[in-house]
Amino acid sequence: MAVIRPRLPRPASILVGKAARAVTKLRGGSGSAFPGLVVERLDPGFLASVLSQLPRGVVVVSGTNGKTTTTKMVVELLRGQGLKVFTNRSGSNFTRGVVASVLGEITPRGRLEADIAVLELDEAHAVHFVRAVAPRYSLLLNVMRDQLDRFGEIDTTAGMLRTIAEHTTHGVVLNREDARVARIAESLQDQEIRYFGLAPELRKHFPSDDDLHASNATLAPAELPEAEVTLTALGTQQGTFRLGTGENAEEISTELTVNGAYNTYNAAAALALVRQVLGGAIDHQALLRSLKEAAPAFGRGESLTVGGAPLDLVLVKNPAGFRLGLSSFSAEGVATMIAINDNYADGRDMSWLWDVSFESLAAQGVEMVSGVRAYDMALRLHYDGVPVRGVEPELVVALDEFLSRHPRTPRRIFCTYTAMLALRKHLGSYTEVEAFN
Repeated sequence: MAVIRPRLPRPASILVGKAARAVTKLRGGSGSAFPGLVVERLDPGFLASVLSQLPRGVVVVSGTNGKTTTTKMVVELLRGQGLKVFTNRSGSNFTRGVVASVLGEITPRGRLEADIAVLELDEAHAVHFVRAVAPRYSLLLNVMRDQLDRFGEIDTTAGMLRTIAEHTTHGVVLNREDARVARIAESLQDQEIRYFGLAPELRKHFPSDDDLHASNATLAPAELPEAEVTLTALGTQQGTFRLGTGENAEEISTELTVNGAYNTYNAAAALALVRQVLGGAIDHQALLRSLKEAAPAFGRGESLTVGGAPLDLVLVKNPAGFRLGLSSFSAEGVATMIAINDNYADGRDMSWLWDVSFESLAAQGVEMVSGVRAYDMALRLHYDGVPVRGVEPELVVALDEFLSRHPRTPRRIFCTYTAMLALRKHLGSYTEVEAFN
């Protein structure tokens, strides 16, 4: 029987795409959107033709919170096992962003030198992606009330994740602690289903969107399936994980480079996916080493050094995520800034800030509030009795003032997505900030 080889992308689309990417970068852009749009118009089958070359196929990571950091962890764990991994490193999680990332690595002849692709995908865009490129594995993290103006009601987002799972050909990893994600298993047939989860005593530290409203949507503990990886203990930049189920389970503890309880739980998700992808062919010592060294993605608990003192960037974009971010870090002895934008990528409706309790910041206060919705944030803090020492909507001006007030104090900035991008760019004038183009 003849072997059917995948169609390589058209040379003309590669040439034009690489040129568009180069021009975009020369003009100061990230190269993440426009080149991808150009190639999608020229060659709609471009992405499918490139990714079909990979011997281990495509892995998709999606969900409301944690996609970028979890994807980065999965990539580093797989590379630690000797695999060549392609990923959309810039964090641009729309299909055209993936195309732009491919253009940065594909050869002029249309070859992508990789064993496997691990792609972070926005929930809505993933639905279109999986219909064109069926992933071999998928990891579905959670469903939270996030950007209702884009995604609609929370069950609509769950439906998007279900579509991803249904188009996955081999294995699906689900968050058993999220009722909507766990129920996706009911609609799957041939896929191997695995779960990651929490020990019962840790569940209170990871509130779901429903927990904010005392809903009964959370699965009762007796109903929870066994997890392939369970986070059993939390420490300061340390986690303990139970790997496997039943008598074959083993427990490991490791220090972590990532900050925050939520990133430790992301590590459990990454471990579960990698164990499914690799099966029994795992170098456990290399796996632990990679897990320990995996760094947070940009802006997601990222720690920089500015003027000799640490500065942490913590991305916040929905009630549960902000609450978890606040509970993951002590405010004592730390100067805090909050930057809130309401641009399209952030979500227009900022009323969700009223579902977050800021009382943990009351003792130390907030040094600076900035962003498009600075005064809305300041008002919200006032109602929780949190002193605010400065309000400046202009992010660059606010950051300069914040840093000048606290040149030697540890600092932390909670920020929405577009605020984080602007702050990181300006921080480049103070210290070395890794570029993600």
